[in-house]
Amino acid sequence: MPQHDTKRQKTHEEVAEYYGETLSKTEDLKTNACCTGASPPEYIRKALKNVHPDVIAKYYGCGLCVPDVLDGLSILDLGCGSGRDCFLLSQLVGKKGRVVGVDMTKAQIDVARAHTAWHADKFGFSNAEFVDGLIEDLGACGLKDESFDLIVSNCVVNLASDKRAVLSEAFRVLRPCGELYFSDVYSSRRVPAELVADPVLYGECLSGALYWNDFLTLAKECGFGDPRLVEDAPITINNKEVEARLEHIQFYSATYRLFKLPGVLESDCEDYGQAVIYKGTIERHPHSWTLDGHHRIETGKVFPVCGNTYHMLHDTRFKKHFQFIGDKSTHYGIFDGCGKSLPFSSSGTKGGAAGGSCC
Repeated sequence: MPQHDTKRQKTHEEVAEYYGETLSKTEDLKTNACCTGASPPEYIRKALKNVHPDVIAKYYGCGLCVPDVLDGLSILDLGCGSGRDCFLLSQLVGKKGRVVGVDMTKAQIDVARAHTAWHADKFGFSNAEFVDGLIEDLGACGLKDESFDLIVSNCVVNLASDKRAVLSEAFRVLRPCGELYFSDVYSSRRVPAELVADPVLYGECLSGALYWNDFLTLAKECGFGDPRLVEDAPITINNKEVEARLEHIQFYSATYRLFKLPGVLESDCEDYGQAVIYKGTIERHPHSWTLDGHHRIETGKVFPVCGNTYHMLHDTRFKKHFQFIGDKSTHYGIFDGCGKSLPFSSSGTKGGAAGGSCC
């Protein structure tokens, strides 16, 4: 077996052992990297009350991966663990929707499967299923090309030994115009190999974290143009022994949304004089709706957008909730506030990064 395959297998075995045997409940985690202090909205709290307590107890996520407009969707949860998010999403997609969870830790999958019938009785329908397998190889899990509208993942990609394979597989199984919406842990710099090799630091969702800029590059190489940051928060760890080993590296919990819009999204945010008007029709968002950290769109107001944002709204499940203005017949240059400007000193503008950003 090649050396890189041996290393990958070792990582899989260590992660499976950590989450299947070392940890028996959320409180067993040694740091707060896999925890979130954010209080979920009321409709999520209500749905979580319908999830079995034993499933909740096995939850090790770092965020809440629940985007809007889910009714009737086919959703894949990468690294579903005990199935908490799957059973939550099962309620939100409804009986016409479908939720599939994949996890490599058999002990976790067993918990999810053991409670599937209980949740079906609770909800009045059965639309959740669970597959034991690697998120790096969804083909081996029997998942076909372009079979899901949405993929979610909650603090799991950092545990994968081959992040490129995870993103490539996600792109493959997503339908055109679909979305990968996920929370994960990112680092302020590349983590040294000796720390990556530590099974506890890796299992605690720290040393396997991607350097944030490497993630952006990798996402684009796998087909996801213009990744959008939805929200983020620093990870404080709260374990002095672990902090001492990682004091030179900062870690962040962040939620990104990546759209599968091949051949449409450009490398930068370009200005075509386009705009959108939000109709106020997305459930629970009558006054405004947020696409990402830089796009909070008020109801009824003309909102100028770059070409990429236009496509993220026009070509996806969000289309019916917006009115669209303009086309791409005229190009006006880089979108103002995108983080770039004319690089030429003779232009009278300062080149390089600007203070704002549309993405």
